[in-house]
Amino acid sequence: MPTASPGDASGDSFDYVIVGAGAAGCLLAHRLSEDGRHTVCLLEAGPPDRSPFIHIPAGFIKVGYDPRYTWSFSTEPGEGTAGRRITTQLGRTLGGSSSINGFNYTRGVPADYDGWAARGNPGWAYADVLPYFKRTERRIGAADPRWRGTDGLLPITDCDWRHPLCDGFIDGADALGIPRDTDYNASDQAGAGYYQRWIQHGRRVSAAKAFLAPAMRRPNLQVRTGAHATAVRFDGRRATGVRFRAAPGAPERTVSARREVILCAGAANTPKLLQLSGVGAPALLQSLGIAPVHALPGVGEGLQDHFMVRSIVRVQGVQTINGTARGWRLLAEIGKWMARRPSVLAISPSVAYAFAKSRPDAPAVDLQFHFSPGSYASGIAGRLDDFPGMTLGFYQLRPESAGFVRATSADPFAPPAIQPHYLAAEGDRRTVVDGLRLARRLLHTPALQRYIAADEAPPASATSDEALLDYARQRGGTAWHFMGTCRMGPADDPMAVVDAELRVHGLEGLRIADASVMPAMPSGNTGAPTMMVAEKAADLVQGRVAPPREFPQV
Repeated sequence: MPTASPGDASGDSFDYVIVGAGAAGCLLAHRLSEDGRHTVCLLEAGPPDRSPFIHIPAGFIKVGYDPRYTWSFSTEPGEGTAGRRITTQLGRTLGGSSSINGFNYTRGVPADYDGWAARGNPGWAYADVLPYFKRTERRIGAADPRWRGTDGLLPITDCDWRHPLCDGFIDGADALGIPRDTDYNASDQAGAGYYQRWIQHGRRVSAAKAFLAPAMRRPNLQVRTGAHATAVRFDGRRATGVRFRAAPGAPERTVSARREVILCAGAANTPKLLQLSGVGAPALLQSLGIAPVHALPGVGEGLQDHFMVRSIVRVQGVQTINGTARGWRLLAEIGKWMARRPSVLAISPSVAYAFAKSRPDAPAVDLQFHFSPGSYASGIAGRLDDFPGMTLGFYQLRPESAGFVRATSADPFAPPAIQPHYLAAEGDRRTVVDGLRLARRLLHTPALQRYIAADEAPPASATSDEALLDYARQRGGTAWHFMGTCRMGPADDPMAVVDAELRVHGLEGLRIADASVMPAMPSGNTGAPTMMVAEKAADLVQGRVAPPREFPQV
Protein backbone atom coordinates (compact mmCIF):
# COMPACT_ATOMS: atom_id res chain seq x y z
CA MET A 1 0.00 0.00 0.00
CA PRO A 2 1.23 3.59 -0.51
CA THR A 3 2.84 5.55 2.26
CA ALA A 4 0.26 7.66 4.08
CA SER A 5 0.81 11.24 5.16
CA PRO A 6 0.29 12.43 8.76
CA GLY A 7 -2.93 14.10 7.72
CA ASP A 8 -4.53 10.84 6.60
CA ALA A 9 -6.94 10.28 9.46
CA SER A 10 -8.49 7.10 8.05
CA GLY A 11 -8.32 4.20 10.46
CA ASP A 12 -6.56 5.86 13.43
CA SER A 13 -6.87 2.80 15.68
CA PHE A 14 -4.63 -0.22 15.19
CA ASP A 15 -3.64 -3.33 17.09
CA TYR A 16 0.00 -2.25 17.14
CA VAL A 17 1.64 1.15 16.74
CA ILE A 18 5.38 1.14 16.02
CA VAL A 19 7.41 4.34 16.42
CA GLY A 20 10.44 4.53 14.13
CA ALA A 21 10.94 2.92 10.72
CA GLY A 22 14.61 2.08 11.16
CA ALA A 23 16.17 -1.37 11.01
CA ALA A 24 14.09 -2.63 13.94
CA GLY A 25 10.83 -0.90 13.03
CA CYS A 26 10.83 -2.07 9.42
CA LEU A 27 11.51 -5.69 10.37
CA LEU A 28 8.92 -5.63 13.17
CA ALA A 29 6.25 -4.09 10.92
CA HIS A 30 6.87 -6.88 8.44
CA ARG A 31 6.61 -9.65 11.03
CA LEU A 32 3.55 -8.28 12.87
CA SER A 33 1.60 -7.80 9.65
CA GLU A 34 2.62 -10.90 7.71
CA ASP A 35 -0.16 -13.28 8.80
CA GLY A 36 -2.90 -10.67 8.28
CA ARG A 37 -4.44 -11.14 11.74
CA HIS A 38 -3.45 -7.77 13.18
CA THR A 39 -3.44 -4.16 12.00
CA VAL A 40 -0.19 -2.25 12.28
CA CYS A 41 0.70 1.44 12.01
CA LEU A 42 4.35 2.41 11.52
CA LEU A 43 5.26 6.05 12.25
CA GLU A 44 8.42 7.59 10.78
CA ALA A 45 9.49 11.17 11.39
CA GLY A 46 11.48 11.39 8.16
CA PRO A 47 10.48 11.24 4.50
CA PRO A 48 10.19 8.18 2.25
CA ASP A 49 13.47 6.66 1.04
CA ARG A 50 13.17 7.98 -2.51
CA SER A 51 16.57 9.65 -2.89
CA PRO A 52 18.66 7.75 -5.45
CA PHE A 53 21.69 8.34 -3.24
CA ILE A 54 20.16 6.02 -0.61
CA HIS A 55 20.16 3.09 -3.00
CA ILE A 56 23.56 3.66 -4.64
CA PRO A 57 26.10 2.53 -2.02
CA ALA A 58 28.56 5.35 -2.73
CA GLY A 59 25.69 7.79 -2.17
CA PHE A 60 26.30 7.57 1.57
CA ILE A 61 28.72 10.47 1.06
CA LYS A 62 25.78 12.69 0.13
CA VAL A 63 22.71 11.31 1.89
CA GLY A 64 24.56 10.60 5.13
CA TYR A 65 25.00 14.34 5.62
CA ASP A 66 21.66 15.49 4.19
CA PRO A 67 19.44 16.96 6.96
CA ARG A 68 16.36 15.78 5.10
CA TYR A 69 17.33 12.18 5.83
CA THR A 70 19.28 12.43 9.08
CA TRP A 71 19.03 13.43 12.70
CA SER A 72 22.09 15.67 12.91
CA PHE A 73 22.60 15.55 16.65
CA SER A 74 25.75 16.71 18.44
CA THR A 75 27.31 15.19 21.52
CA GLU A 76 28.07 17.27 24.57
CA PRO A 77 31.70 18.42 24.93
CA GLY A 78 33.94 16.17 26.98
CA GLU A 79 37.53 15.62 28.01
CA GLY A 80 37.68 12.54 25.78
CA THR A 81 37.05 14.72 22.72
CA ALA A 82 39.26 17.64 23.79
CA GLY A 83 36.15 19.72 24.42
CA ARG A 84 34.74 19.14 20.94
CA ARG A 85 31.14 18.40 20.05
CA ILE A 86 30.85 15.39 17.72
CA THR A 87 28.14 15.56 15.07
CA THR A 88 26.43 12.22 14.71
CA GLN A 89 24.10 11.61 11.78
CA LEU A 90 21.41 9.01 12.45
CA GLY A 91 18.99 7.82 9.79
CA ARG A 92 15.72 9.75 9.49
CA THR A 93 13.88 8.02 6.64
CA LEU A 94 12.36 4.63 5.89
CA GLY A 95 15.10 2.18 6.80
CA GLY A 96 16.60 4.57 9.36
CA SER A 97 20.35 4.27 9.67
CA SER A 98 20.33 1.15 7.46
CA SER A 99 19.53 3.59 4.62
CA ILE A 100 22.52 5.88 5.23
CA ASN A 101 25.20 3.85 7.02
CA GLY A 102 28.19 1.77 5.97
CA PHE A 103 26.42 -1.54 5.16
CA ASN A 104 28.77 -3.84 7.05
CA TYR A 105 27.16 -6.92 8.61
CA THR A 106 28.69 -7.92 11.94
CA ARG A 107 26.94 -10.04 14.55
CA GLY A 108 29.39 -10.02 17.44
CA VAL A 109 30.51 -13.13 19.31
CA PRO A 110 28.65 -15.75 21.38
CA ALA A 111 30.09 -14.38 24.63
CA ASP A 112 28.30 -11.06 24.00
CA TYR A 113 24.86 -12.64 24.20
CA ASP A 114 25.77 -15.11 26.90
CA GLY A 115 26.72 -12.01 28.85
CA TRP A 116 23.28 -10.47 28.20
CA ALA A 117 21.63 -13.58 29.65
CA ALA A 118 23.98 -13.60 32.63
CA ARG A 119 22.77 -10.10 33.54
CA GLY A 120 19.36 -11.55 34.34
CA ASN A 121 17.84 -11.72 30.85
CA PRO A 122 16.71 -15.30 30.19
CA GLY A 123 16.22 -16.16 26.54
CA TRP A 124 19.03 -13.91 25.26
CA ALA A 125 22.02 -16.26 25.35
CA TYR A 126 23.73 -16.99 22.05
CA ALA A 127 21.98 -20.34 21.71
CA ASP A 128 18.68 -18.45 21.99
CA VAL A 129 19.41 -15.61 19.56
CA LEU A 130 21.35 -17.50 16.86
CA PRO A 131 18.08 -18.75 15.27
CA TYR A 132 16.91 -15.14 14.97
CA PHE A 133 20.12 -14.02 13.29
CA LYS A 134 19.71 -16.89 10.85
CA ARG A 135 16.02 -16.17 10.26
CA THR A 136 16.72 -12.60 9.12
CA GLU A 137 19.55 -13.16 6.65
CA ARG A 138 19.94 -14.63 3.21
CA ARG A 139 23.64 -15.36 3.13
CA ILE A 140 24.93 -15.33 -0.43
CA GLY A 141 28.32 -16.99 -0.64
CA ALA A 142 30.03 -19.37 1.76
CA ALA A 143 27.39 -20.30 4.33
CA ASP A 144 27.94 -22.90 7.02
CA PRO A 145 24.34 -23.81 7.98
CA ARG A 146 25.36 -24.22 11.61
CA TRP A 147 25.88 -20.48 11.84
CA ARG A 148 24.31 -18.80 8.82
CA GLY A 149 20.84 -18.42 7.38
CA THR A 150 20.04 -18.63 3.67
CA ASP A 151 16.27 -18.13 3.54
CA GLY A 152 15.82 -14.66 5.07
CA LEU A 153 14.93 -11.40 3.37
CA LEU A 154 18.19 -9.54 4.02
CA PRO A 155 20.86 -10.49 1.45
CA ILE A 156 24.37 -10.61 2.90
CA THR A 157 27.06 -10.68 0.20
CA ASP A 158 30.83 -10.77 0.05
CA CYS A 159 32.62 -7.77 -1.40
CA ASP A 160 33.28 -8.51 -5.09
CA TRP A 161 35.57 -5.49 -5.56
CA ARG A 162 39.31 -5.92 -5.05
CA HIS A 163 42.12 -3.42 -4.57
CA PRO A 164 45.87 -3.96 -4.11
CA LEU A 165 45.91 -1.88 -0.93
CA CYS A 166 43.16 -4.02 0.61
CA ASP A 167 44.99 -7.18 -0.44
CA GLY A 168 48.19 -5.78 1.03
CA PHE A 169 46.45 -4.90 4.28
CA ILE A 170 45.08 -8.45 4.61
CA ASP A 171 48.47 -9.97 3.72
CA GLY A 172 50.19 -7.75 6.25
CA ALA A 173 47.69 -8.58 8.98
CA ASP A 174 48.27 -12.27 8.33
CA ALA A 175 52.01 -11.74 8.67
CA LEU A 176 51.39 -10.12 12.07
CA GLY A 177 49.46 -13.16 13.26
CA ILE A 178 45.95 -11.95 12.41
CA PRO A 179 44.88 -14.81 10.15
CA ARG A 180 42.86 -14.61 6.98
CA ASP A 181 39.28 -15.24 8.02
CA THR A 182 36.58 -16.91 5.94
CA ASP A 183 33.58 -15.92 8.06
CA TYR A 184 33.88 -13.59 11.07
CA ASN A 185 30.14 -14.10 11.70
CA ALA A 186 30.59 -17.81 12.35
CA SER A 187 32.69 -19.64 14.92
CA ASP A 188 35.66 -17.29 15.32
CA GLN A 189 35.75 -13.52 14.90
CA ALA A 190 39.53 -13.07 14.95
CA GLY A 191 41.06 -12.47 11.54
CA ALA A 192 41.23 -10.15 8.54
CA GLY A 193 39.50 -10.04 5.18
CA TYR A 194 36.89 -8.24 3.08
CA TYR A 195 33.67 -7.20 4.81
CA GLN A 196 30.28 -8.82 4.35
CA ARG A 197 27.56 -6.28 3.64
CA TRP A 198 23.92 -5.72 2.67
CA ILE A 199 24.66 -4.80 -0.94
CA GLN A 200 23.29 -6.87 -3.82
CA HIS A 201 23.62 -6.26 -7.56
CA GLY A 202 25.40 -3.01 -6.78
CA ARG A 203 22.58 -1.57 -4.65
CA ARG A 204 22.05 -1.01 -0.95
CA VAL A 205 19.45 -3.33 0.54
CA SER A 206 18.25 -1.36 3.55
CA ALA A 207 15.79 -2.67 6.12
CA ALA A 208 13.14 -0.69 4.25
CA LYS A 209 13.91 -2.53 1.00
CA ALA A 210 14.35 -5.96 2.58
CA PHE A 211 11.48 -6.01 5.07
CA LEU A 212 9.15 -3.04 4.65
CA ALA A 213 8.74 -2.86 0.88
CA PRO A 214 7.14 -6.32 0.55
CA ALA A 215 4.94 -5.63 3.59
CA MET A 216 3.60 -2.30 2.33
CA ARG A 217 1.35 -4.11 -0.14
CA ARG A 218 -0.63 -5.55 2.77
CA PRO A 219 -3.95 -3.88 3.65
CA ASN A 220 -3.35 -4.35 7.38
CA LEU A 221 -0.19 -2.19 7.44
CA GLN A 222 -0.18 1.59 7.25
CA VAL A 223 3.12 3.48 7.05
CA ARG A 224 3.06 7.18 7.89
CA THR A 225 6.09 9.28 7.02
CA GLY A 226 6.60 12.84 8.19
CA ALA A 227 5.10 11.76 11.52
CA HIS A 228 7.29 13.02 14.36
CA ALA A 229 6.21 11.29 17.58
CA THR A 230 5.73 13.82 20.37
CA ALA A 231 4.54 11.57 23.23
CA VAL A 232 3.21 8.16 24.16
CA ARG A 233 -0.37 8.50 25.37
CA PHE A 234 -1.31 6.73 28.63
CA ASP A 235 -4.50 5.74 30.37
CA GLY A 236 -3.21 5.32 33.89
CA ARG A 237 -0.17 3.08 33.43
CA ARG A 238 -1.28 1.58 30.14
CA ALA A 239 0.06 2.92 26.84
CA THR A 240 -2.89 3.50 24.53
CA GLY A 241 -1.41 5.36 21.58
CA VAL A 242 1.06 7.89 20.23
CA ARG A 243 0.75 11.61 19.56
CA PHE A 244 2.64 13.01 16.58
CA ARG A 245 3.07 16.09 14.39
CA ALA A 246 4.27 16.71 10.87
CA ALA A 247 6.38 19.73 11.89
CA PRO A 248 6.73 22.27 14.69
CA GLY A 249 3.46 24.17 15.01
CA ALA A 250 1.52 21.62 12.96
CA PRO A 251 -1.66 20.13 14.43
CA GLU A 252 -1.06 17.30 16.85
CA ARG A 253 -2.67 14.00 15.89
CA THR A 254 -3.10 10.73 17.72
CA VAL A 255 -3.03 7.13 16.61
CA SER A 256 -4.39 4.56 19.06
CA ALA A 257 -3.02 1.10 19.89
CA ARG A 258 -5.50 -1.55 20.98
CA ARG A 259 -2.77 -4.00 21.96
CA GLU A 260 0.67 -2.38 22.24
CA VAL A 261 2.85 0.58 21.45
CA ILE A 262 6.37 -0.51 20.43
CA LEU A 263 9.21 2.00 20.41
CA CYS A 264 11.88 1.46 17.75
CA ALA A 265 13.16 5.02 17.50
CA GLY A 266 16.76 4.20 18.40
CA ALA A 267 19.03 4.75 21.38
CA ALA A 268 18.82 8.56 21.13
CA ASN A 269 15.16 9.14 20.27
CA THR A 270 13.52 6.30 22.24
CA PRO A 271 14.65 7.55 25.69
CA LYS A 272 13.89 11.12 24.68
CA LEU A 273 10.34 10.14 23.69
CA LEU A 274 9.83 8.29 26.97
CA GLN A 275 11.02 11.33 28.91
CA LEU A 276 8.70 13.63 26.95
CA SER A 277 5.91 11.17 27.83
CA GLY A 278 6.58 11.42 31.56
CA VAL A 279 8.61 8.20 31.91
CA GLY A 280 12.08 8.58 33.36
CA ALA A 281 13.97 10.13 36.26
CA PRO A 282 11.49 12.34 38.18
CA ALA A 283 14.02 15.11 38.80
CA LEU A 284 14.75 15.44 35.07
CA LEU A 285 11.06 15.42 34.17
CA GLN A 286 10.24 18.07 36.76
CA SER A 287 13.10 20.28 35.61
CA LEU A 288 11.55 20.24 32.13
CA GLY A 289 8.04 20.92 33.37
CA ILE A 290 6.85 17.43 32.35
CA ALA A 291 4.33 15.71 34.61
CA PRO A 292 5.71 12.34 35.71
CA VAL A 293 3.73 9.26 34.66
CA HIS A 294 6.14 6.61 35.87
CA ALA A 295 9.52 6.85 37.58
CA LEU A 296 12.21 4.90 35.76
CA PRO A 297 15.64 6.39 36.55
CA GLY A 298 17.41 4.22 33.94
CA VAL A 299 15.71 5.88 30.97
CA GLY A 300 18.45 7.58 28.95
CA GLU A 301 21.28 6.36 31.17
CA GLY A 302 24.05 3.92 30.17
CA LEU A 303 24.66 5.31 26.67
CA GLN A 304 27.61 3.70 24.93
CA ASP A 305 29.11 4.14 21.48
CA HIS A 306 32.14 2.82 19.66
CA PHE A 307 34.77 5.59 19.59
CA MET A 308 36.35 5.52 16.13
CA VAL A 309 39.93 6.73 15.64
CA ARG A 310 41.38 6.81 12.11
CA SER A 311 44.96 6.75 10.88
CA ILE A 312 45.71 8.11 7.39
CA VAL A 313 48.76 7.40 5.24
CA ARG A 314 49.67 9.13 1.98
CA VAL A 315 50.38 6.52 -0.67
CA GLN A 316 52.26 6.32 -3.95
CA GLY A 317 52.38 4.03 -6.95
CA VAL A 318 48.70 3.03 -6.83
CA GLN A 319 45.34 4.58 -7.68
CA THR A 320 43.13 5.14 -4.62
CA ILE A 321 39.47 5.99 -4.27
CA ASN A 322 40.53 9.63 -3.93
CA GLY A 323 41.42 9.62 -7.63
CA THR A 324 39.02 6.96 -8.87
CA ALA A 325 35.98 8.88 -7.67
CA ARG A 326 36.79 11.96 -9.76
CA GLY A 327 36.64 13.02 -13.41
CA TRP A 328 36.73 10.47 -16.23
CA ARG A 329 37.61 7.66 -13.83
CA LEU A 330 34.34 8.23 -12.00
CA LEU A 331 32.47 8.06 -15.30
CA ALA A 332 34.13 4.71 -15.97
CA GLU A 333 33.07 3.47 -12.53
CA ILE A 334 29.50 4.58 -13.20
CA GLY A 335 29.57 2.54 -16.40
CA LYS A 336 30.79 -0.52 -14.51
CA TRP A 337 28.08 -0.04 -11.89
CA MET A 338 25.35 0.23 -14.51
CA ALA A 339 26.62 -3.01 -16.06
CA ARG A 340 26.52 -4.66 -12.61
CA ARG A 341 30.27 -5.13 -12.60
CA PRO A 342 32.42 -4.51 -9.51
CA SER A 343 32.65 -0.75 -9.06
CA VAL A 344 33.71 1.84 -6.52
CA LEU A 345 30.05 2.94 -6.49
CA ALA A 346 29.05 -0.38 -4.89
CA ILE A 347 31.44 -0.76 -1.98
CA SER A 348 31.27 -0.02 1.72
CA PRO A 349 33.16 2.97 3.12
CA SER A 350 35.17 0.35 5.03
CA VAL A 351 36.17 -2.34 2.56
CA ALA A 352 38.41 -4.64 4.58
CA TYR A 353 38.45 -5.51 8.26
CA ALA A 354 40.56 -6.98 11.01
CA PHE A 355 39.51 -8.20 14.44
CA ALA A 356 42.50 -8.37 16.75
CA LYS A 357 43.79 -8.04 20.30
CA SER A 358 45.09 -4.65 21.41
CA ARG A 359 47.98 -6.40 23.17
CA PRO A 360 49.12 -10.03 23.28
CA ASP A 361 47.92 -10.60 26.84
CA ALA A 362 44.39 -9.32 26.20
CA PRO A 363 41.89 -12.05 27.19
CA ALA A 364 39.98 -11.78 23.90
CA VAL A 365 39.81 -9.87 20.64
CA ASP A 366 38.98 -6.30 21.64
CA LEU A 367 39.58 -4.18 18.52
CA GLN A 368 37.77 -3.91 15.18
CA PHE A 369 39.68 -2.31 12.31
CA HIS A 370 38.12 -0.74 9.22
CA PHE A 371 40.38 -0.34 6.17
CA SER A 372 39.72 1.78 3.08
CA PRO A 373 41.96 2.37 0.03
CA GLY A 374 41.00 6.04 0.22
CA SER A 375 40.97 8.89 2.70
CA TYR A 376 38.68 11.71 3.70
CA ALA A 377 39.40 15.28 4.73
CA SER A 378 39.60 15.50 8.55
CA GLY A 379 39.07 11.74 8.64
CA ILE A 380 35.31 12.08 8.12
CA ALA A 381 33.60 10.14 5.33
CA GLY A 382 32.14 12.91 3.24
CA ARG A 383 34.86 14.77 1.34
CA LEU A 384 37.77 12.95 -0.25
CA ASP A 385 41.31 14.20 0.29
CA ASP A 386 43.03 15.75 -2.73
CA PHE A 387 46.02 13.41 -2.33
CA PRO A 388 46.14 9.60 -2.67
CA GLY A 389 45.63 8.04 0.74
CA MET A 390 44.55 4.99 2.68
CA THR A 391 42.71 4.92 5.99
CA LEU A 392 42.67 2.50 8.89
CA GLY A 393 40.09 3.23 11.56
CA PHE A 394 39.45 1.20 14.69
CA TYR A 395 37.44 1.12 17.86
CA GLN A 396 37.43 -0.77 21.12
CA LEU A 397 34.76 -3.45 20.82
CA ARG A 398 33.52 -3.34 24.42
CA PRO A 399 34.15 0.13 25.88
CA GLU A 400 33.82 0.74 29.60
CA SER A 401 32.85 4.42 29.38
CA ALA A 402 29.14 5.21 29.49
CA GLY A 403 27.03 8.35 29.39
CA PHE A 404 23.46 9.45 28.88
CA VAL A 405 20.74 10.82 26.60
CA ARG A 406 18.37 13.39 28.12
CA ALA A 407 15.58 15.55 26.78
CA THR A 408 16.50 19.22 27.06
CA SER A 409 13.03 20.71 26.73
CA ALA A 410 9.36 19.79 26.73
CA ASP A 411 9.49 20.80 23.06
CA PRO A 412 9.52 17.47 21.16
CA PHE A 413 11.47 19.04 18.30
CA ALA A 414 14.37 20.15 20.52
CA PRO A 415 17.41 17.86 20.21
CA PRO A 416 18.42 15.79 23.24
CA ALA A 417 21.60 16.19 25.23
CA ILE A 418 23.88 13.31 24.24
CA GLN A 419 26.96 12.62 26.34
CA PRO A 420 28.80 9.34 25.61
CA HIS A 421 31.71 10.21 27.95
CA TYR A 422 34.21 8.91 25.40
CA LEU A 423 37.50 7.73 26.94
CA ALA A 424 36.34 8.47 30.47
CA ALA A 425 37.50 5.06 31.68
CA GLU A 426 41.23 4.52 32.13
CA GLY A 427 40.99 1.14 30.39
CA ASP A 428 39.50 2.80 27.32
CA ARG A 429 42.36 5.31 27.19
CA ARG A 430 44.93 2.53 27.43
CA THR A 431 43.21 0.54 24.69
CA VAL A 432 42.98 3.48 22.28
CA VAL A 433 46.74 4.08 22.61
CA ASP A 434 47.45 0.38 22.05
CA GLY A 435 45.07 0.45 19.08
CA LEU A 436 46.90 3.35 17.45
CA ARG A 437 50.20 1.53 17.84
CA LEU A 438 48.78 -1.61 16.26
CA ALA A 439 47.22 0.45 13.46
CA ARG A 440 50.63 1.91 12.69
CA ARG A 441 52.13 -1.59 12.52
CA LEU A 442 49.33 -2.76 10.22
CA LEU A 443 49.85 0.19 7.89
CA HIS A 444 53.62 -0.36 7.73
CA THR A 445 53.86 -4.10 7.06
CA PRO A 446 56.17 -5.27 4.24
CA ALA A 447 53.08 -5.99 2.13
CA LEU A 448 52.19 -2.27 2.13
CA GLN A 449 55.66 -0.72 2.43
CA ARG A 450 56.17 0.02 -1.26
CA TYR A 451 52.99 2.09 -1.34
CA ILE A 452 53.80 4.34 1.63
CA ALA A 453 54.75 7.96 0.99
CA ALA A 454 54.25 9.45 4.47
CA ASP A 455 52.21 9.19 7.64
CA GLU A 456 49.56 11.88 7.40
CA ALA A 457 47.71 11.40 10.70
CA PRO A 458 48.86 10.80 13.30
CA PRO A 459 52.24 12.11 12.20
CA ALA A 460 55.25 9.82 12.50
CA SER A 461 56.55 12.10 15.26
CA ALA A 462 53.65 11.07 17.54
CA THR A 463 55.26 8.17 19.40
CA SER A 464 54.61 8.65 23.12
CA ASP A 465 51.49 7.45 24.91
CA GLU A 466 50.60 11.08 25.64
CA ALA A 467 50.89 12.16 22.00
CA LEU A 468 48.81 9.25 20.76
CA LEU A 469 46.11 9.79 23.38
CA ASP A 470 46.01 13.48 22.52
CA TYR A 471 45.59 12.57 18.84
CA ALA A 472 42.67 10.29 19.70
CA ARG A 473 41.02 13.04 21.70
CA GLN A 474 41.55 15.60 18.92
CA ARG A 475 40.48 13.41 15.98
CA GLY A 476 38.34 10.54 17.30
CA GLY A 477 34.59 10.46 16.82
CA THR A 478 31.43 8.41 16.69
CA ALA A 479 31.02 5.09 14.94
CA TRP A 480 27.24 5.76 14.95
CA HIS A 481 26.68 2.79 17.29
CA PHE A 482 24.56 4.29 20.07
CA MET A 483 23.04 1.66 22.41
CA GLY A 484 22.07 0.85 25.97
CA THR A 485 19.88 3.82 26.95
CA CYS A 486 16.82 1.71 27.89
CA ARG A 487 18.68 -1.28 29.23
CA MET A 488 17.16 -4.74 29.52
CA GLY A 489 17.32 -6.23 32.99
CA PRO A 490 15.34 -7.79 35.83
CA ALA A 491 12.90 -5.81 37.96
CA ASP A 492 15.33 -5.66 40.90
CA ASP A 493 17.88 -3.79 38.76
CA PRO A 494 17.13 -0.12 39.53
CA MET A 495 18.53 1.04 36.18
CA ALA A 496 16.76 -1.53 34.00
CA VAL A 497 14.03 -0.13 31.74
CA VAL A 498 12.65 -3.27 30.06
CA ASP A 499 12.39 -6.89 31.10
CA ALA A 500 13.56 -9.92 29.12
CA GLU A 501 10.38 -9.74 27.03
CA LEU A 502 11.14 -6.09 26.22
CA ARG A 503 8.17 -4.80 28.25
CA VAL A 504 8.77 -1.49 30.02
CA HIS A 505 8.96 -2.14 33.75
CA GLY A 506 5.89 -0.96 35.63
CA LEU A 507 3.81 -0.11 32.56
CA GLU A 508 1.42 -2.04 30.35
CA GLY A 509 1.05 -2.15 26.60
CA LEU A 510 4.51 -0.65 25.99
CA ARG A 511 7.64 -2.37 24.68
CA ILE A 512 10.96 -1.25 23.26
CA ALA A 513 12.72 -3.13 20.46
CA ASP A 514 15.84 -1.32 19.28
CA ALA A 515 19.50 -0.85 20.22
CA SER A 516 18.55 1.04 23.37
CA VAL A 517 17.59 -2.24 25.13
CA MET A 518 21.02 -3.85 24.68
CA PRO A 519 22.44 -4.44 28.17
CA ALA A 520 26.05 -4.50 26.91
CA MET A 521 27.78 -3.47 23.70
CA PRO A 522 28.02 -6.24 21.07
CA SER A 523 31.42 -6.84 19.52
CA GLY A 524 30.99 -4.99 16.25
CA ASN A 525 28.60 -2.91 14.19
CA THR A 526 25.18 -2.73 15.84
CA GLY A 527 22.95 -3.07 12.74
CA ALA A 528 22.75 -6.88 12.69
CA PRO A 529 22.17 -7.20 16.47
CA THR A 530 19.41 -4.58 16.26
CA MET A 531 17.63 -6.63 13.59
CA MET A 532 18.02 -9.72 15.77
CA VAL A 533 16.36 -7.86 18.67
CA ALA A 534 13.43 -6.95 16.40
CA GLU A 535 13.17 -10.50 15.06
CA LYS A 536 12.93 -11.89 18.59
CA ALA A 537 10.58 -9.08 19.63
CA ALA A 538 8.11 -10.16 16.93
CA ASP A 539 7.83 -13.58 18.57
CA LEU A 540 7.55 -12.07 22.05
CA VAL A 541 4.81 -9.62 21.04
CA GLN A 542 2.76 -12.34 19.35
CA GLY A 543 3.29 -14.90 22.09
CA ARG A 544 4.97 -17.36 19.77
CA VAL A 545 7.09 -20.22 21.04
CA ALA A 546 10.77 -19.44 20.64
CA PRO A 547 12.66 -21.55 18.09
CA PRO A 548 14.80 -24.39 19.46
CA ARG A 549 18.11 -23.29 20.92
CA GLU A 550 21.13 -23.98 18.73
CA PHE A 551 24.57 -25.05 19.93
CA PRO A 552 26.88 -25.23 16.89
CA GLN A 553 30.00 -27.28 17.39
CA VAL A 554 33.22 -25.64 16.26
